[in-house]
Amino acid sequence: MPIIIDNLTIGYKNKTICSSLDARFYEGELACLMGPNGIGKSTFLRTIMGLQKKISGDISLSPEYPEISDDISRLISIVLTERPAIENITVFETVGMGRNPYTDFWGRLTAEDTRIVEECLDRVGMRDFINENISHLSDGEMQKVMVAKALAQQTPIMILDEPTSFLDFQSKVDMMLLLRGLAHTTGKIIIISTHDLTLAASYADKLWWMENNSLREISKDYLSQYLSDILNTAVERS
Repeated sequence: MPIIIDNLTIGYKNKTICSSLDARFYEGELACLMGPNGIGKSTFLRTIMGLQKKISGDISLSPEYPEISDDISRLISIVLTERPAIENITVFETVGMGRNPYTDFWGRLTAEDTRIVEECLDRVGMRDFINENISHLSDGEMQKVMVAKALAQQTPIMILDEPTSFLDFQSKVDMMLLLRGLAHTTGKIIIISTHDLTLAASYADKLWWMENNSLREISKDYLSQYLSDILNTAVERS
């Protein structure tokens, strides 16, 4: 059940950011979206997430989901760069919010919901922090908790906007390994935007480049050459 994007135009009411975008994102793969700042990556992801209306074109999963906005809370889970605004809650309570699409009106967790929360924390290596206040967590630990929350939502698609921002290098590597492993073991479609081109080249299954009003899949060799050209240019200018 791939995400199918055909002739998509994104932007705002009075401003088009990108048009004629085509892409396919497949199950069990970690896809990295890259490109210069301000080119439209976040707008593209927000449009897929259903947080922003498309201008025209199609975003679909399959004939059963002709519009990806149908029942979106059970289709797509989202991890943003920013820490949660409310921090006086525990790790368990934070991850438990991922169960909201399945709970009753009061958001009460069943024994099965609790089991899922604990299992998701195990998957990201944060089970020992289950009762910790999230205000005590490092940025890397917090990102893992937010990934666990997205997992608890049990959606076929996870979208993460700059999940390695503000992390030290080892935490960046750990996060990329975690996301690639989750894609491969759960069969989810996982899409991230990133400026960490070297890490993307090392750990992504698919690489997508957005620039000059276009979106195209690129090879790891292409990205490696792009990085090499940047370094060579910098050396020549120094």
